[in-house]
Amino acid sequence: MTNGTRARLSLMMFLQYGAWGAWFVPFATYLSRTGLQDSVGTIYSAQGWAAIAAPLFVGAVADRYFAAEKVMGVLHLFAAVLLFALAQIGADAGLMFLATLGVLLAFMPTIALSNAIALNALSDSERQFPAIRVFGTIGWIVAGLVVSFVLPGQAERTAMPILLAAGISLVYGLYSFTLPHTPPTAGGGKVSIGALLGLDAIRTSDRSFWVLIVCSMLMMIPFSFYNVYANPFLDDIGMDNPAAVQTIGQVSEVAFVLLLPLFFRWVGIKGVLFVGMAAWAVRYFIFANAFTADGPIEPLVYLGLALHGVGFDFVFVAATIWVGNHFAKEAGSRAQSFLALMTWGVGYLIGSNVANAVQVGAGDGLGTDWHGFWLLPAGFAAITAVAFLLLFRDKRGGMGAGEVVRAPSH
Repeated sequence: MTNGTRARLSLMMFLQYGAWGAWFVPFATYLSRTGLQDSVGTIYSAQGWAAIAAPLFVGAVADRYFAAEKVMGVLHLFAAVLLFALAQIGADAGLMFLATLGVLLAFMPTIALSNAIALNALSDSERQFPAIRVFGTIGWIVAGLVVSFVLPGQAERTAMPILLAAGISLVYGLYSFTLPHTPPTAGGGKVSIGALLGLDAIRTSDRSFWVLIVCSMLMMIPFSFYNVYANPFLDDIGMDNPAAVQTIGQVSEVAFVLLLPLFFRWVGIKGVLFVGMAAWAVRYFIFANAFTADGPIEPLVYLGLALHGVGFDFVFVAATIWVGNHFAKEAGSRAQSFLALMTWGVGYLIGSNVANAVQVGAGDGLGTDWHGFWLLPAGFAAITAVAFLLLFRDKRGGMGAGEVVRAPSH
């Protein structure tokens, strides 16, 4: 791989996740300030529906008939138009949900497509891909800093981040047509929905696999509380520049994914997953006590945000690694599709709606009982962690430090 190709792929990842992070992080605060505080989680559940649809689209269309870079370019141009429309809607929950769903239906398939373009162009994917994929996390971080420090005023409370994302998607859509050519790989013929969702690969799976799947799906519920409501929480308790403050979580992701091999050696895969699940309980307990009537207790807020890397990497990244090593190569990608379906699809769909119901019950959006709000997912994560510890059995007896560690998901 030439330096020029490396730079082009790194820019691709930077734009891919910069476009997402620019609007999706502060979007809940914008919705709350627009008068849709009782519908925030429901609107965010559009990501779950889009995550379920994405593998069907990629497997049935993009992988079979069109070059990946061209499909990605068209999808991001569509996303740019839909983001611009999203910024114009205002306080109409139904239209806002439909527009959000449209944006995410266009965006979610591009995650797999960008990975396919990068992997197709690399000569040694295990060594080269993490160094390219990390630019996606950098793009997410930069987007948060731009929203907080470059856009005027309290931009999180306005539609400006959505318009910023529309501009990035427009540029990225045009740029996508210049990326390395990635022809369709699946060929023609009939396609099975079960195969696209990975159902055929997991028919003979053992108990450990199903314990991991169920617990990963359940952990997506407390994750959704953070993903949807962290920005409104920080804004409501008086933290300045909440989008920028939240980038502490992404910096933490990068750090802890690099530490995963050491933890695999020290405590094994079961220990890593348990620590990750327990971390969600601890950080939510911290959030529940990270403020007073006089404002935020900033050291506790920063600590809670920094635990994001432990919770995310040690659960969702580690689960991806375990599934990748648990199945034969020919079934591995389909098993990963099923894991993604159950976590980012079903789990996120349930979690965002549960978080919405809890938030509505905890207050009026801009006066939420955040102490009670965060204690519920803290308890749920703790129970899930204990259940995992008791039920999961890794027959291989752990994972060595030499196993492949993938870069963070966002």
